[in-house]
Amino acid sequence: MNRLRSPADEGAWINQMATEDVDPRFADLDAWSLSSAMEAMWEGQLAAVAAIGHALPAITAATEAAKAALGDRGRIVYVGAGTSGRVAVQDGAELTPTFAWPKERVRFIVAGGDSAFVTSIEGAEDDIDDAVAQIDAARLTPLDVVIAVAASGTTPFTVAALQQAGSFGAVTIGIANNPGTALLASAKFPILIETGRELIAGSTRMKAGTAQKVVLNLISSGIMLRLGRVYRGMMVNMPPTNAKLKRRAEAMVAQIAHCDPTHAARSLEQAGGDIKTAALLALGVDRIDAETVLKNCDGNLRRVFAELARNRELHRDRHPTAAHNRGGAVEP
Repeated sequence: MNRLRSPADEGAWINQMATEDVDPRFADLDAWSLSSAMEAMWEGQLAAVAAIGHALPAITAATEAAKAALGDRGRIVYVGAGTSGRVAVQDGAELTPTFAWPKERVRFIVAGGDSAFVTSIEGAEDDIDDAVAQIDAARLTPLDVVIAVAASGTTPFTVAALQQAGSFGAVTIGIANNPGTALLASAKFPILIETGRELIAGSTRMKAGTAQKVVLNLISSGIMLRLGRVYRGMMVNMPPTNAKLKRRAEAMVAQIAHCDPTHAARSLEQAGGDIKTAALLALGVDRIDAETVLKNCDGNLRRVFAELARNRELHRDRHPTAAHNRGGAVEP
């Protein structure tokens, strides 16, 4: 386990961090015209996103490991402090409404606790004891995936939390914007996003924060892709909890089943709002058979259609006359 830096070491390290350094190109940014300043900040955002390209292999490896660990019981645990913590919370909070990821399978460990989601809690990022206590309270297992985010890569709370998570055998992913830092050294899957100097020195809510959010988007969306919660570019696990989402769900069913909107709406109602089941019902699959094949294929609709196609071919081989008389069935 890596030791955290002492306050003296930390002060020296800050002087070496690009995210804390003043960029001479923008030393007079406050004297520029607002239009010029806006253009410079916009270009900074583009550069932040471009910086992620070099880390795609590391991001992919982390995502594959996360998917392999999670199974049907593992949790995604986000760790952070300050801006990084709030960026992490934003990503995790969207998993349930977008992918129907169970609420009990996402957890936030943030310096300062829940109140820090919307308010800055001074000094909380230095509280190592709280980090360890929150991790211990989470009762982590090797099925859990812990994603820790810190622009500096040295935040004591975040580093301590990730190190403690590793002691429980959890998959640990560290995202930082400075190289050679304790967070990256402590992670099983380190992801370095070198966004460099901020236009406003130390304001990591800008370039670093933008890059962090994109990386988190990639990881969480990639996990859901691999878990079969996306089919043909559609979020087919989405719960239709309001009128807009219900219309979206009906459109998905209609597109998957190649049926008219009325039939899609009726199938969705029969399926209790479950898009995958509704699509199969719309294609003529019996309700019990639909639920069974979805369970056997871990809810992966692409695998479901492959399985149904195999079964259909077997039936045709064994009963060619009956299959011809019955006509086609279940074509996604």
